[in-house]
Amino acid sequence: MEGTSHFYILLFVSVIAHAQKTYLPTSEITEYTLSENYNTIPGAFDSLFFSTPIIHGVGVEIRPGYILPTNTYFKDANTTSNPIKSSFSTHLKYSFRFSPNTLADKIYGKPYQGIGLAHYNLSHSEELGNPFSFYLFQGARVSQISPKLSLNYEWNFGLSLGWKPYDYENNPNNTVIGSKANAYINTNFYFSWVLADNLNFNTGVAVTHFSNGNTKFPNAGLNTLGVKAGVLYTFIPKKKPIILPSESMVPLFKRHISYDLVFFGSWRRTGVDFMEEQIASPEAYPVMGFCFSPMYNLGYKLRLGISLDGVYDGSANVYTEDYVMEPRQVFYKPPLNQQLALGLSVRAEYVMPYFTVGLGLGKNALYSKGDLKAYYQIIALKTEITRNSFVHIGYSVKDSHLPNYLMLGLGYRFNNKYPSFYRK
Repeated sequence: MEGTSHFYILLFVSVIAHAQKTYLPTSEITEYTLSENYNTIPGAFDSLFFSTPIIHGVGVEIRPGYILPTNTYFKDANTTSNPIKSSFSTHLKYSFRFSPNTLADKIYGKPYQGIGLAHYNLSHSEELGNPFSFYLFQGARVSQISPKLSLNYEWNFGLSLGWKPYDYENNPNNTVIGSKANAYINTNFYFSWVLADNLNFNTGVAVTHFSNGNTKFPNAGLNTLGVKAGVLYTFIPKKKPIILPSESMVPLFKRHISYDLVFFGSWRRTGVDFMEEQIASPEAYPVMGFCFSPMYNLGYKLRLGISLDGVYDGSANVYTEDYVMEPRQVFYKPPLNQQLALGLSVRAEYVMPYFTVGLGLGKNALYSKGDLKAYYQIIALKTEITRNSFVHIGYSVKDSHLPNYLMLGLGYRFNNKYPSFYRK
């Protein structure tokens, strides 16, 4: 997973680039009206916009890419002894967005979201395979350059299937992919040209990462840098929705503190130090933990806060000894207190309809010894289930470059006063 933490940070920066923006009351919705409705009747302000109309679209894309040589396997340590350089993928995407000049459209910068299906053709597929990817995606405008041209960002997150993983007997050279299923993460920036009222042409640059989140060895992963090009066809509704005047600004945001509580779990593999070498343990170790995060809601799109992070890592401080008298190497688990840690992290979250992308930087403060003495970085995606509950999918990196563990769980937000302009 070399370079993975930098990729995740790039993903976060791509969506937080324009998070701060000042909003003023409209003539139709005054600050007094907002105060009366929003402060005294929970949910009343939201209910004004429950019927936010949406517009559907279908798109196709191609994404040729260059496989970054982050491992000797991609350089020449494969059956061909030649560099593995290219990838090519085709994408079919369904998306929906909010009608122009609705509050959701104005607040979040013309956001859209949807599901996608992709097929990848990789050079030297005999050892890597040609995987399919199923993913969620979301994007929005970064800048409106002209009436018909805009700069946008988009992230993709999903699951890829159909890999040919490492196998000691049948596929021994593939030292980068260890499982048939791997996470798929992509971030891209692109220009969008309006060709007609219902047709857009999009082209830009894209960065992609595949890995299994340290759930199986090997887990070096595969990274690509490339371009994308495609068209989006929009199904324009026959009946025009009731929307705000284009010159209207959106209501003032009421700042407040909310509290996120997340419980997560996963499993992981680890390497154990033995005679100045790292030996891979054959076991999969459980991971369980929680995060309690008071977050200050600065505006519609940005939260900042701190988090108390507790974890039980079943792989922490696992050790082995000389196995001359044993048929195979034996790995031993330490006492429970040497696998528990409590840390503090600073958090930043970029808030959009349905999804929140977050980044955390922290350090374990209470721990026993060894492996848990570390700084850690967290990238997380929170997907709404209800107004206050969400699915949490995160990944922890140790000391900025070492793969740590997945964080798969559920969360609940307390004291949630955030107004929703997109719920029905």
